[in-house]
Amino acid sequence: MSSYDPTPKTSPAPASDPADGREPAPARVGTIVWGLVVLALAALIIISQLGIVVLNGTYVLIGLMIGAGAALVIGGLLSARGRDNGSTTGKS
Repeated sequence: MSSYDPTPKTSPAPASDPADGREPAPARVGTIVWGLVVLALAALIIISQLGIVVLNGTYVLIGLMIGAGAALVIGGLLSARGRDNGSTTGKS
């Protein structure tokens, strides 16, 4: 007869409850844009290796960087605009 109790005296940390009032965080613009850049680069490499189209690496890189930069700026502006729609306290 042992007095050892294998169950802990404290309860484990509760699991995250979706009903706690917090909304899940939206996807970040940067994550989406860079994911699309990687996918586009992979697709261009596959197309180039299949011999369907001959690509100039410098032009491809310049185009991807211009597109990614534009997408990051536009996405940031849209995200900022979406956050400004919240209620204000009337103070300036």
